Order: sequence, then structure tokens, then C-alpha cells
Amino acid sequence: MVLGGVVSVQFGGALAAMLIARIGAAGTVSLRLALAVPILLLIARPSLRKRTGRDLLAVIAFGIVLGLMNLTFYLSLERLPLGVAVTIEFIGPLGLAAIMSRRRRDFIAAGAAAVGVVLVNGHELAEVDWLGVAFAAAAGVLWACYILLSAETGRRFAQLDGLALSIVVATAVTLPIGFATAGFSELLHWHTLLVGLSIAVLSSVLPYSLETLALRTMRPAVFGILMSLEPAVGATAGYLILNQLLTPVQLAGMACVVGASITITRTSRSEAPDI
Repeated sequence: MVLGGVVSVQFGGALAAMLIARIGAAGTVSLRLALAVPILLLIARPSLRKRTGRDLLAVIAFGIVLGLMNLTFYLSLERLPLGVAVTIEFIGPLGLAAIMSRRRRDFIAAGAAAVGVVLVNGHELAEVDWLGVAFAAAAGVLWACYILLSAETGRRFAQLDGLALSIVVATAVTLPIGFATAGFSELLHWHTLLVGLSIAVLSSVLPYSLETLALRTMRPAVFGILMSLEPAVGATAGYLILNQLLTPVQLAGMACVVGASITITRTSRSEAPDI
């Protein structure tokens, strides 16, 4: 389920990069989330009856993090190639897994991943788009928070109820920004809506549903590492759809990140109980 979500979200991200050129990052992410709402509500049909204040607080927090995570990542796509942005963002779940593991080997692996992120930028320091890097790094921190909050929401709500409600919150956070930056006419154009619907299915409905279900039976540390193919899949999607070819140095940096993920995966698997 997790690997299926990886492939889906990265190819959805490649389509999103194309739409960003037309309606901007905020417009793209708000449209994607808004179009995902009716689909998820129809599938999940969530109910708020007998819900505690803590249940609602978990959903609201998850939704806010979900909206901001997507917004910052899409802002990074305005300035960085897809594979580079995904690799930088991946430091978030990788760092989470290393912290939760607390083994020296995993902290060393996290350091190697940090070196990989430096290499994947592939430019002299003066040429690096630091704002793009900052957006991707912020998305990574929010991604780590997303993993923890998704697990908590999944424990409190049955099936996809918590996810569907969280997407509503995320849409409420991002949609006003999307309309303010892209305008009503651009967001509601038939071609924009068609592409946005494809992105909603690939980047929201499928991956978030699969991840939410997986996190019910999987430790957050293990989940964070099973996402280790994100940079490679992102680079592949960027090349196939956006014609973004990475240099050998950037590919070497990506290999450092993936290698660090594999190292921590072994530790996580050896510690994880049988399910």
C-alpha cells in the first residue's frame, strides 16, 4: 500500500508541476484538495456523532498540517526540479525515523542523507535557490508531523473518516489563498478542473487513503523508511513527464539519501514486532 502511494503521489506531483505554471502553487494545491473532498466524503461518509473534543482536535491539527505540507511543497516545485524537491523534503521522515530509532548508526545514516541533500542541489552555493530549498525543508518537517498525526487520527477514526474530515480542514486552509492568487476564472476553467481532478486522485485520494490504512498497523518509524523510494520515483516522474534530467552529482546525492533510508530500514525492521 505504501509503495503504491509513493508512485501515485510522485506522478501526481509531476502533473502538478505543469499546472503550477498556469495557476501557481497555492491555486494548484487548493484545487487538488477541493476536488478530493467530495470523492473522499462519498467513499468514507464520516460521522461526527459521539466524537470527543480530542478527536476533533486531532482532525483539525492533521488537516492544518496536511494543507501547509502540500502548500510548501508545491511552492518548492516553482523553484526546484521535482526530484530535488522530493529529496530535500524526504529529510523530514528520515529524521523522524532516526530520532525514534535512537541508534548511533541511524544518526550517522541521517548525516549521510544530509550530505546527499547538499549534493542533490547540484550548484555552487551562490546559485542555489535557497527559498526553494527552504520551502522543501519546511515541507519535510511538516511531513514528519503528518506521519505522527496521521497515525493518531487513524487510531481515533474508523476507515477513512479521519482523513476525509482532515482534507476538508486542509481545503479550508488553502482555498482562500488559491482564489486570491489564481483567481476564480482560472481555477474554474474546464481544462484546469480536468487536470486538477487527475492530480486530486493521484496525489490525494489514492496515496493518503493507502497511507492512512497502512499506518494503522505500521510503526511511524517503519512507515517513514518505506517511503525511501520517494526521491528516485520523483526523479523518474520528473524526467518522464517534465523532461527534468538530473546530473551525476545530483543522482549521487539522491543515492546517499536512499542508502541512508535502507540503513535505517534494517534497524526498524529488526526492532519491529511481528504484525
